[in-house]
Amino acid sequence: MSQVQFDYIVVGAGSSGCTVAARLSENGKFRVALIEAGPKDTSPWIHLPLGYGKTMWDERINWKLYTEPESNMNGRRIYWPRGKVLGGCSAINGLIAIRGQAEDYDGWARYGGEQWNYRNVLPYFRKSESFRGAANPEYHGKNGPISVDPIRHRHPLIDAFIGSANQLGIPFNEDFNGPSQEGVGYYSLTTRNGMRSSAAVGYLRPAKGRANLEIVTDALVTKVRLDGCRAQGIDYVRGGRKMSMDARRGVILSAGAVHTPHLMMLSGLGPADHIREHGINVVADMPGVGANLQDHLQLRLIYRCSKPITTNDDLNSLIGKVKIGLQWLLTRTGPLAVGINQGALFAKVMPDAARPDVQFHVATLSADMAGGKVHPFSGFTLSVCQLRPESRGSIRLASADPRVQPLIYANYLDTELDRQVAVGGVRLARRIASVGPLHRFVTSEELPGEALESEEDILDFARQSGATIFHPTSTCRMGQGDDKGAVVGPDLRVRGFDRLWIADCSVMPSIVSGNTNLPAIMIGEKLSDLILN
Repeated sequence: MSQVQFDYIVVGAGSSGCTVAARLSENGKFRVALIEAGPKDTSPWIHLPLGYGKTMWDERINWKLYTEPESNMNGRRIYWPRGKVLGGCSAINGLIAIRGQAEDYDGWARYGGEQWNYRNVLPYFRKSESFRGAANPEYHGKNGPISVDPIRHRHPLIDAFIGSANQLGIPFNEDFNGPSQEGVGYYSLTTRNGMRSSAAVGYLRPAKGRANLEIVTDALVTKVRLDGCRAQGIDYVRGGRKMSMDARRGVILSAGAVHTPHLMMLSGLGPADHIREHGINVVADMPGVGANLQDHLQLRLIYRCSKPITTNDDLNSLIGKVKIGLQWLLTRTGPLAVGINQGALFAKVMPDAARPDVQFHVATLSADMAGGKVHPFSGFTLSVCQLRPESRGSIRLASADPRVQPLIYANYLDTELDRQVAVGGVRLARRIASVGPLHRFVTSEELPGEALESEEDILDFARQSGATIFHPTSTCRMGQGDDKGAVVGPDLRVRGFDRLWIADCSVMPSIVSGNTNLPAIMIGEKLSDLILN
C-alpha cells in the first residue's frame, strides 16, 4: 500500500469539493489533495448545456443510482443520476442557478447558530458568483468563479407561460436570487458564452496548475482512517491498487448526500446496530448518519403544442438539428446553449402558505423522463415540485464492500402535506395551461391526461410517474448542543472528532427551497473560510 502525506485531503470533486480544494490551496501555504471516484471532465457533452440528455445515462461519469422500491410510489425504484466526474453533479445537472429563500437559511440558524442565517451566508453566494446580468450588488457578485448568466433570448412558449401566470395574479420576477423569490420569469443558468460553468471549470481550472494541489481521479475512497477521535487520512483504490494518504491537518468529506454518509458508515461512524450488522467495527454510534434524507419530488405535466416551435421539433428533424447546431456555433445561443429548462415559477398553492411552496421548471421539450429521448410530436413540459417536503428517508449500507452502492430510501409522499402540495401543484399547472397566451399553444394534455381530475387520480399519477429532481440533502445534518441527530457542528466538523469535516448538501438541516448546486458551492466557500480563519 503506497502512502503519501498532505495537509488537507478533500474527498469528492463535486460542487462543494472543488470549492474547498481550490480555496484551501489558494494561498500556497497548504498541500491539498482532491480525490474523485470518476474521471476528468473531458466529455464534450458535459460542457454543452443540452448535453445533459447524454450525461444523464453515461455510466463513465454518472453513478446511475436507484432507490429501493418506494412503497408510496407503487413500489417503483426511482432513478437517481449523480455526478461521478470532476465537477460532480455540477457537471451533469440542469444548470439552474437558484439559491433558495432567505427563510431557509434563517431556519438553519436554529441548528447552526446565526452564522448560518441568510444575512451571513449571502456574502459567500456573492463571493462564488460572476453574475453576467444587471447586478444588484447587495445580492450578486461580479468576480467569482461560477458564471451565472440570465437567459437573454426569449422563447414564445416561455413568454406565453409567463403571460398566463400573470393573468392568474402571479407577478413577473426578473431575479429569483434577489429580494424575493416569488413570481414567474426566466431562469439564470450556470453558463458562460453558451458553455457550462461547472465547479470544475470555475474553481479547478484556475487552480490545477498549483504545485500544492494534487487532483487524483478514478480513485474510490474506501475508508477514513481514524486514530481515536482524530482523522489521520484515507484509504482508496486506484487502478486495482490499494493506496493510502495521510492528512496532517484534516480530511474534508464532500462526496454528497448519498456517498458521504456511505463513507462515514464504512469508516465505523453511524448507527451502531446497523454498522455492526455488516461486520464493521463501530467507532462511534451516530444515529444521524444517513438519516433525515430529503429530496424534491418532480411531477411532469406534458402538453402537445399547436405549433412546431418546440425543441422536440428541432431534435426530430435533420434541418432542425443543423439549425440549432449552427446557431450555437455562430452565436453561442439557442437550445444547445440553455439546456432543457428555461421558464421558472415560484408560487404558493396551500391556503396557509406564507411563502412559495412549489417550483416549476418549464421546458420547451417533452420526453418520458428528464433527460430521455424527446417525443415525436411538438411538446413541452411543466414540471412542478414541492419546495419543502416533510417526508424523510435514509441512506443505509447494502454491504461492507465499498464498491457496492448504498441503499436509498427516499420515502416520497409520506405525509399528508406532501400529498396535498403535489395535488395543488398539478392543479396550478393546469390552470396556467388553460388560460391566456399559453392556452393558445395547447392542443391537449398528454400526461397525466385531462380525464384524470380527482385528488386520488392526481395522486395516482404522482405515484406512477413522479421522479427525483436530483436534490438529495440532509443525511449528515448540522446541529449543536445536545442534538443527538446532528452529525456536524456549526463549524461543519464531525461531532466528537478532530480534523474531520463535511462540506456538501448532506450538512443541510433542511432542504433549500430550490435547486441545490449554488447552496452546495456556498457551503464549500463557508467551510474553507472557517478552516482558513
